Amino acid sequence: MATLEINDLHVTVDAEGGPREILKGVDLTVKQGETHAIMGPNGSGKSTLAYSLAGHPKYTVTGGTVTLDGEDVLAMTVDERARAGVFLAMQYPVEVPGVSVSNFLRTSATAIRGEAPKLRTWVKEVKETMENLQIDPAFAERNVNEGFSGGEKKRHEILQLELLKPHIAILDETDSGLDVDALRIVSEGVNRVRETGTVGTLLITHYTRILRYIKPDFVHVFAQGRIAESGGAELADKLENEGYEAYVKGGVTA
Repeated sequence: MATLEINDLHVTVDAEGGPREILKGVDLTVKQGETHAIMGPNGSGKSTLAYSLAGHPKYTVTGGTVTLDGEDVLAMTVDERARAGVFLAMQYPVEVPGVSVSNFLRTSATAIRGEAPKLRTWVKEVKETMENLQIDPAFAERNVNEGFSGGEKKRHEILQLELLKPHIAILDETDSGLDVDALRIVSEGVNRVRETGTVGTLLITHYTRILRYIKPDFVHVFAQGRIAESGGAELADKLENEGYEAYVKGGVTA
């Protein structure tokens, strides 16, 4: 069973006047088959956690450890983390001009699996997954994220998630900018992956609306660079009613 363990993680980012600490000692364990929702206000460090786990060069880890099945994630390059089974669905997916969706997906699958998927079975797998996500087949020949709407970008992220089958999926505000129909479709894709029991999911969000579709096993409140409180799905209901004010003011701590 794949397990991501984060212990006392400290992360800084370059800012005017020198490095600024964003993560101030994060402790979290995500096991295969579990879904953890990370909730918190803007600026609390949620996205910093996501990008630090993925290896974004903008963020500098100054303390703590991150392991996946005992292997040191922080010592891995970005592509090594992906091959090890760490997947990031970005809040703002980037455009990749000149690279078609179909080529991008097959190249990614080849890198993850260690060999190119057999063309006949791969084409069928991609077609079925696109149908489930209500993606037009012509989408496969478009350049990655170039001219995509916000909903198309997010569906493309979940298309990757379903096809690449990671051990740990980090979904950074996947619900951002989605209308009700797109939110439902994207959530159904996430749930299909969850139902396999082979992925641990770290779902980062501001709002509880996505949690009406994706039921978390654990909810963690992120505030001031660390986890301020953890609980079950009922904690999300508390946040819906009371907001984050108490955590921002420092009145609640783990």
